[in-house]
Amino acid sequence: MRVTLARPGELGQSEVSRWRALQQADPSFDNPFLSPEFTLTVGELRDDVRVAVIHDGPDIVGFLPFERHPLGIGKPVAAGLTDAQGLVHAKDVEIDPRRLVKECGLAVYEFDHLVAGQPLLNARHERFPSPIIDLRDGHPAYLAYLAEHSGKTYKTTLAKSRKLGRTAGPVRHDYATTDLAPLRTLLSWKTDQYRRTGRTDRFAHRWIVELVERLLATQTDDFAGVLDMVYAGDEPVAGHFGLRTATTLVGWFPAYDTRYAKYSPGLIHHLAMAEQAAASGIQVIDMGRGDKEYKDKLKNGELQVAEGRVATLGPAAGVHWMMRVPVRKTRATVLANPILHKTADKALKTFGRLRTVLQG
Repeated sequence: MRVTLARPGELGQSEVSRWRALQQADPSFDNPFLSPEFTLTVGELRDDVRVAVIHDGPDIVGFLPFERHPLGIGKPVAAGLTDAQGLVHAKDVEIDPRRLVKECGLAVYEFDHLVAGQPLLNARHERFPSPIIDLRDGHPAYLAYLAEHSGKTYKTTLAKSRKLGRTAGPVRHDYATTDLAPLRTLLSWKTDQYRRTGRTDRFAHRWIVELVERLLATQTDDFAGVLDMVYAGDEPVAGHFGLRTATTLVGWFPAYDTRYAKYSPGLIHHLAMAEQAAASGIQVIDMGRGDKEYKDKLKNGELQVAEGRVATLGPAAGVHWMMRVPVRKTRATVLANPILHKTADKALKTFGRLRTVLQG
């Protein structure tokens, strides 16, 4: 195994094509966060992005995109934003994880959404479900599943959609628009949501806003930004921005106008999105790791992602362990315990309300 490092913009067309071919050869890599286009776009905005190109003799057998942080700490590209991470590689290739990390010039590579089947995985890494809407049997089959397993939610959502139409105007869905105006509306809703729930506003970082705008402008058969909005009359009420390959759409930034909250606009939107996505050839909508009520109501399957790290021997790896691993384990304990999770979420929302009052 031989590893060369490059900035994303230094990759040649032959290397990008090889990356895409390896991705398309294995269904476990069918996620736009693992596409070369995603790394190339982030690399235009961040100086710390690198790509490890893995060679076996004359052949390229893998690509590991990562960010290099101080003390030799490696993280996935756009760490904290992505719901699929890892190495895109040829089947049956033998890769020593620690050697790979060392060849990348890293002391540690940490991750929280590592996809299944990775050479980077070991038995100590924690696994978590990533709920999906599986459309491979067709949209009618998905609706039949909802009617059987989430019948009350499905019927109530349809009734609320009809009521919204009577109250505010005809409900319509604009799928895969590339207009910046609705994107900015969506991002403003998302900012309000972050503040309201006590979370950090990701869109306070200009590079993330620019990343989303650039991804929306990227439209190819294999990779694209997907913006869709639900309207009542002329008023936008809910929407989502995500990314897709030819067959997988990832949920990324869903949000809605809280003035319409009583109509469950998020559920109305997701049902509309599933229908239009299926019609456009999408087979799987990956809603991402995390316990959310709407995901439980809409999912009809699950993938699996892992959290952990691969570390070399050395002081930097030891410092990283002390700083990160106990915190991660504590967070996992809170998320796994419904009472602790509810208490923490309530505390964050209280903080969000106080922050809104103080800033208002």
